[in-house]
Amino acid sequence: MPKPDTSETLSIDGHSVRISSPDKPYFTRDVQLSKLDIVRYFLSVAPGALLGIRDRPIVLKRFVDGAEKDPFYQKRAPSDTPAWVRKVTLSFPSGRTADEIVIDNTASLAWIVNLGCMELHPHPVRSADLDHPDELRIDLDPIPGVPWDDVRRVALEVKALLEENGLTPFVKTSGSRGMHVNVRIEPRWTFTEVRRAALAVSRAIERRMPGVATSKWWKEERQGVFLDYNQNAKDRTTASAYSVRPLPDARVSAPLQWDEVAACDAADFTVLTMPARFAAIGDPHADMDAHAGSLDSLLALAARDEAEGLGDAPWPPHFAKQAGEPSRVQPSKAKSKSFDTQMAEGFGAQRFRKQAKKIQEGEVASEDVAAPKKPAARKTRASSKPLLIIAQSPDKPTAEAGLARWKEAHPEAAEHLQEADILVDRMRGSAYVWYRIRVNLEHVPEALRPPQETIDPDDDPTRKWREGEPSSEEV
Repeated sequence: MPKPDTSETLSIDGHSVRISSPDKPYFTRDVQLSKLDIVRYFLSVAPGALLGIRDRPIVLKRFVDGAEKDPFYQKRAPSDTPAWVRKVTLSFPSGRTADEIVIDNTASLAWIVNLGCMELHPHPVRSADLDHPDELRIDLDPIPGVPWDDVRRVALEVKALLEENGLTPFVKTSGSRGMHVNVRIEPRWTFTEVRRAALAVSRAIERRMPGVATSKWWKEERQGVFLDYNQNAKDRTTASAYSVRPLPDARVSAPLQWDEVAACDAADFTVLTMPARFAAIGDPHADMDAHAGSLDSLLALAARDEAEGLGDAPWPPHFAKQAGEPSRVQPSKAKSKSFDTQMAEGFGAQRFRKQAKKIQEGEVASEDVAAPKKPAARKTRASSKPLLIIAQSPDKPTAEAGLARWKEAHPEAAEHLQEADILVDRMRGSAYVWYRIRVNLEHVPEALRPPQETIDPDDDPTRKWREGEPSSEEV
């Protein structure tokens, strides 16, 4: 027997928007909310939500099974996109292109929410000019254990710095543990220049608030609140205002007045509380578009950094190596050995595997390629920090359970760990995501430091590639 059609159709802006499975549970822990409840939330704050996404291409982050299941990202517009929902073609750093959704009105907003899009991820460009951002984004991302008060203090210092440089900043909670400070800018600069300005802000705040704020890209080097300058690189997006985050209390990204920052609590802004707040005070960012400013002063600050020897900083891993970028390798894995030594230890075996295959198949003459040295037994590279890999799994709770087992097995070492010593990395491949948990033992006395043991669990989808087994593309 086919299941009965329980969908509801809403009439919005002269369009019929079908809400499929309206009773599907989206939140079931601290609050009880269905898909239709989430749609109604966005309708209640639509003018504010649209301000941050209107006329911008948007990446679809789809929670098709609710907030308590893993989402997936979809750049390309669905094949069944209604004719009244606009699309625009974007190009990415990889050279590929995609038609992405552009939201223009409340009906379009309701339509993507029906697809499971609770977090709205717009690009910082308008559809008429996809190469020049009109928004500078300062993402304040605290490492574990950093108090909320530090996040608020860093936000206020960012405000002061931006105003000193002639810009008008607007602040909102991220909806998770951090804050976002956004600035409208004139669309005159490239993504690279906007990122360069954001890096200058990050470094300036780090100098003003040592130990509280950091511009360090690698997690193992961070201390305090990280100012993520790379959120301004092309193809990166952040959750926009009024987005719903997948936390048990259905917390949202809440626009604030600056005089609210010092006393605000991120937990106060949820799907259940924001409609009344919006009805009472409106959108604190309503006039944001009227304050487009210039990046000239921040770029001058970046130039001063460069003149003093502070060049570029690491880019996200999926970007090609950039001119002037430092070595893109985490400090604990930085190589201190010569190239010949690394080759002798087997470092080149994986690198030249495809070339060796070509030689075997006769595509390249062996005399045209320098023969690699016979690899010796693989040795562990020297690390600048005592890091252990504890667990790897596509399922985060499974990886966290592995960490719990490690702590039970090594209680004396675990007692010395600080929150920032536990590094949970969300690893992303071309078609998969998995979680890696590491621990930094630098605060554990050497006599109590356990050695690297068998990783438990060790479900890493890149293992075949790393161990030199042929991938599905090469078979």
